[in-house]
Amino acid sequence: MPATLEDIEPNAVPTIGGVVHVRSRQYLVEDVVPPPAPGQSTLVRLSCLADDAMGERLEVLWEHEVDGRVVDPDAAWDRVDGRGFDEPRLFSAFLNTLRWQCVTATDPKLFQAPYRAGIEVKSFQLEPLRKALLMPRVNLFIADDTGSGKTIEAGLVTRELIMRQKVRRIVVCAPPSVVRQWKDEMEQRFGLTFEIYDREFVARARQTRGYSVNPWTTHSRFVISHALIRDEEYAAPLRTWLGDFCGGALLILDEAHNVAPASGAKYAIDSHLTQAIRDLADRFEHRLFLSATPHNGHSNSFAALLEILDKQRFCRGVPVKSPKLLDAVMVRRLKADLREIGQAFPKRHVLAVEIKGLPPDAPELLLSAKLQEYRMLREQRLASATKKQRAAAALVLTSLQKRLLSSIEAFARTLAVHRKSVVRAAAAADEVEPAELPLLAAPADADDERAALDEEQVEAEEDAEMAAASRATGGVAAEIAAELRLLDEMLEVANAARYRRDPKLEWIVAWIRKELCPDLGRLGAQWNSRRVLIFAEYGDTKRYHQKQLEAAVAGSDRAEERIDTYHGGIGEKRREAIKAAFNADPAKHPLRILIATDAAREGMNLQNHCNELFHFDIPWNPGRMEQRNGRIDRTLQRQKDVYCRYFVLPQRVEDRVLDVLVKKTKTIHEELGSLTPVIARRADRIFEGGIRQEDAGTLLSQLDSLDRPERVRSTVPGKSAVAAAIARSSAPPASWAESRPGLVPGAIAGSPAAAGLPYWR
Repeated sequence: MPATLEDIEPNAVPTIGGVVHVRSRQYLVEDVVPPPAPGQSTLVRLSCLADDAMGERLEVLWEHEVDGRVVDPDAAWDRVDGRGFDEPRLFSAFLNTLRWQCVTATDPKLFQAPYRAGIEVKSFQLEPLRKALLMPRVNLFIADDTGSGKTIEAGLVTRELIMRQKVRRIVVCAPPSVVRQWKDEMEQRFGLTFEIYDREFVARARQTRGYSVNPWTTHSRFVISHALIRDEEYAAPLRTWLGDFCGGALLILDEAHNVAPASGAKYAIDSHLTQAIRDLADRFEHRLFLSATPHNGHSNSFAALLEILDKQRFCRGVPVKSPKLLDAVMVRRLKADLREIGQAFPKRHVLAVEIKGLPPDAPELLLSAKLQEYRMLREQRLASATKKQRAAAALVLTSLQKRLLSSIEAFARTLAVHRKSVVRAAAAADEVEPAELPLLAAPADADDERAALDEEQVEAEEDAEMAAASRATGGVAAEIAAELRLLDEMLEVANAARYRRDPKLEWIVAWIRKELCPDLGRLGAQWNSRRVLIFAEYGDTKRYHQKQLEAAVAGSDRAEERIDTYHGGIGEKRREAIKAAFNADPAKHPLRILIATDAAREGMNLQNHCNELFHFDIPWNPGRMEQRNGRIDRTLQRQKDVYCRYFVLPQRVEDRVLDVLVKKTKTIHEELGSLTPVIARRADRIFEGGIRQEDAGTLLSQLDSLDRPERVRSTVPGKSAVAAAIARSSAPPASWAESRPGLVPGAIAGSPAAAGLPYWR
C-alpha cells in the first residue's frame, strides 16, 4: 500500500531496509553511515522505488535534505486493520491477478501486453511479440507491409518488456514527420509517456536543472528524429547516458531502411545517419527495427543493416543466404498474405480519371507545347555551356513542367519569377551548384526541415532558387529574344487561365455533387457522412483548390466548415485539431473535404471515416504517391475498399507517360506487395531530365523495366518477399507460393493457424 503524508515520520534517522521519502520520491535504504564526528551528517545510500527510475542509486547527507522523511510501515497496516478486510471474492480476484502476472512474467508463451493496451489486437500482430519473448536479447526486425500496424506491434513488444522488467530505458528514433505520432500512439494506446527530445526539450532541461545537466538523464523514455540523432550535439550526451553498454535499454528504429548504406558496394561509405546508429546500436541491450521496405535492392547494403541489428548472426559484406538465419530475426507479412488467412484489410483501387475532348487551344495543352518549344531553344543555346549550367537549366525546366502538370496557378507564379530573372545584366553567367537547388528538384516533403516553416517562407526559398538558376542559365536580351517571346506568350496564356476552374477541378466538383452533397448548388444543400482527401504537390495548387471549392460549395449547409487544408508549418496544435476533426464521427463534425500537401503524406492517419482520395497531381517519385495512399489504406480502415484516383489528360504526352508510371507502380505493388526504395530511386533517375515529348518512347521503355534487376545487382536468397521479387522479371509468378519465397509457416495461440488455417510470417 503506498504511503500517505500521515505515514511519514519527521526527524527520524533511517535504518537499513526501511523506506524514506526524499526529493519527492520514495527510496529503499541500502546503507547508513553514521556521522564520523559529532556535528557532522549521516550518509545514506538509497535505491529508487519509483516506476520511472526503478533501481537508480542516490547518496544523500540525511540532515541536509529538506523533505527527507522516514516512511512508517506500521501506519499503513494500522489503516488496513481499521478498515477491515476485503470480501473473499474481491481478494481472490486480486490474488489471482498477482499470480497470473507472476506466471506470465516468466513464461514467454503467455502475454500481458494485449490486455494492457487500449487497442483491438489482431491475431497476426502477436507474432512479433511471440518472437521477441523467445529471444534472450530482443534483436527483431518488424518488416510488415505499409499500414499493417508496425507501430502497434512495436508498442506491444515494448509494453511487455517493461512489465517483465527487462527494459528501463527506451529511445525511439523516427523520421521527423512521425515523431509526434509515436509519442501520441504510445501514450494513448499503451499508457507509456515519452518525451520528444528536440531543441525545445534541451532548453527546458537546462533552464530547470542547470546548463551542465545531461538532458538524457532527466527521463527514461524518449523519441528523437533521424535528423537530430546524427547531430553530435544530441548524440554525444546520449552515448554518455548509455555508456559502453546499457543493460535494460531498448532502441526502436522506425523506417530502418534509411540507415542502410545506399550503395551496393561491398564496403560502401556510410551516411551520417548510418554512422550515428551504428555507433549507438551496440550500446543498447535490445534493438527493434521497423520498416515496410527492409531491402533496398543491394545485397551488401541489406547485410550491413542486419549487422547493426545483430552482429552475432550477420556480417557486413557477407550475403545473407540462409532463410532460417533471416527468419530468426525478421517478421515479414504483406497485406496480400494476410488477406489469404482472412484478415480484413481494405482492397485498394487505383483508378485513372481521363479528361478527354479538350480543344487544341485549351491552356493545359497550349502551355505544354510552348514549354517544350522553350526547352528546345534553351538546350540549343546552352549546348556549349558548362556542365553546371546545363544541370541548372534542366532543373528549371523540370520544375516548370511539374508545376504546369500540377496547376496553371502554380505554373504562372513560378514562370513569372523565371521571366524576371532570365535576363542577365552582363554576358558572364554566375554558376550555381545543382545541389543548392533542392526545391527545384522536388517540393519539401514531411521529413524536410523546411516542412516546419510557414508556406510563405518555403515559397520565398523556392523563388530564390528559381531566380538563381534562371540567372545562371540566362543571357543578354539580344541572345535570348526568341526565348523571351515564348516566355511572354506563356505568361499571357497562364495569367488568363489561372483563376478559372480547370477540367480536373470541374470533375471533382461534379463528383462532390454526386457523392457528398447531391443538392450542391442549392441554398442549404445537405451533406452526407462521406469524406474525401485531396492531395496537391504545391502550396499554390492547394490554395487554388481551396478557393475554387469554397466557391463551389457556397450556400450549402454549414459551407464554411466543410473544407479545411493541411500543409507544412501550421504548428502542432493546429495539426492535431485537423486530424481529430477529419477522423471524428461525421455526425459530430461537419468537415468533409481535406486538401493537403505532401506534408501530410506521412504521420497522418486519416482512415477513420474516409476511403476516397484524389491525387490532383501525380508525384514523379512513386514512393510519394504510395505514402499518400497509405493515409487511408491502413489497418483500421472501416470500409472494404479504398479508392485512390488520379487525373490523366490523354491529349498531353506528359500525362500519358505519368499514367504508365502509376500503372507500373500499381502492378509492382500488387505483385511484390510494396514499393522498394531502389525502384523509387530508379524512377527519379528516369525523370531527372524532365519529360521530353520526343523522348516519350524511351521513357515508356525505361518505365516498363522499372522493376527488373540491374545486371550488376546481386540478389539474396531467403530475404524478404519484396527483395527476392526484385530479382525476378516483371512477369507474374506461376503460383502464389512462388511469389513469396522465404515465407515460413508458423502458428501462435489464438491465431488462424491454431484453428487449422495457413499462417505466414
